[in-house]
Amino acid sequence: MAPAAPPPRPQPPRVAKPRHPFSLCRCIAISLLTLIIIVGITVLIIWLVLRPRKMVYSIENSSIHDYNLTNNNHLNANFNFTLRAYNPNKRVSIYYDNIEVKLFFNSQPIAFNNIVTPFYQPCRNVTHLNDVSLPANDVALYRDISRDFKTQRTGGAVEVQVKIRAKIRFKVGAWKSGHRKLKILCTPKVNFSNSRKNCKSFPCDVDI
Repeated sequence: MAPAAPPPRPQPPRVAKPRHPFSLCRCIAISLLTLIIIVGITVLIIWLVLRPRKMVYSIENSSIHDYNLTNNNHLNANFNFTLRAYNPNKRVSIYYDNIEVKLFFNSQPIAFNNIVTPFYQPCRNVTHLNDVSLPANDVALYRDISRDFKTQRTGGAVEVQVKIRAKIRFKVGAWKSGHRKLKILCTPKVNFSNSRKNCKSFPCDVDI
């Protein structure tokens, strides 16, 4: 009788090879991080080259002409002032387009001028916009505002708020930027005198 065949030897279990699936999220994250680093370095280089500085504005030579406040609190007057604009940048010049000027007293708008002539300002330049005129034509003042206006009138000057908005463009070499919104807020004291101007300079706040 033939001997029985030995039982088959059990095969060792196969060890699954570790998988390294392609991670789409990881690839996107690395790409975004690389892009952020490149943009950051570019912005840093541009800033180091240009060293941009904020423009400086102030109100000078303010005065009121042809003033009349009627018994029913209707105001007629012509507010005049000079706007001083200083561009301290060495390599950045500025185009001022579509300039709008409004004048407020105690938050009530009383005069405006939207026809200020646009202008171009070179680097390291001081430009004066002389005789900016803001006419108040038969403006009805609220009762408490009219009272405050008369009170300040007795002191020879009123404190007003001048709000200037403009569309500006920056120029560096041959490159020009798109339009940016420029907001300027000034709070000058304006003299009631046809022969005397307030020669004091009043600084303005700037927001771009």
